[in-house]
Formats: sequence, C-alpha cells, structure tokens
Amino acid sequence: MKEENQTDVQQTEITNLREKVINAIKSVYDPEIPVDIYELGLIYEINVYPINNVYVLMTLTSPSCPSAEVIPGEVEQKIKAIEGVNDVKVEITFDPPYSQDMMSEAAKLELGFL
Repeated sequence: MKEENQTDVQQTEITNLREKVINAIKSVYDPEIPVDIYELGLIYEINVYPINNVYVLMTLTSPSCPSAEVIPGEVEQKIKAIEGVNDVKVEITFDPPYSQDMMSEAAKLELGFL
C-alpha cells in the first residue's frame, strides 16, 4: 500500500511539473505571429522523466523560419527557470511537417481562421 501511495505522489508531481512546463511554453511566441507556440501546435511531445528531467519535441512553422535559432533556446530557458527542473532537452523535428491544422481552436480564432 505504501508503494502505491508513493507512486501516486510521484505521478501527481510529474503531472504538476508537466503543467508548469506547458505554462512556460505558452509564454514563448513566434515573433511573426501573435499566438504562443503551444497554441500554434508547434509542440509535439512533452515528457517529464524521473528527477525532473524534461524532454520537448517540437517543430517550427517552416524549416527556413527566421526564428529557428531563437525559439528552441527560449523554450529551454523558460523550462529551466521552473523551480525543481534539472535537465532540459529541446529537439526540433520537421516530421510530420507543420500545418495550420495543428493549431488550437483558440489560435485559429485569434488569427482569423474561424
């Protein structure tokens, strides 16, 4: 029973940290678009591993995005600023390629696509 409670506590901590990571990512914007990168659908995967290591798999709106050097670094910095986070790895992929279908309803509304 004690192990089960410990597992529940660890899962709750991971869930809470994941929410903090999402909130941090939501503070990162593509300079050319007035919507955060999370709502734009640029984040494909967020994993929180033991000892608060965070892995983010993301894309950019295009391989030739002028902010390609800035955005991933900003994501990493924002996540590292969260209390308790240890290591952060941000990986860029273009598979699958980004499309407007990946945007949240809120992003589509903000950008006038709905």
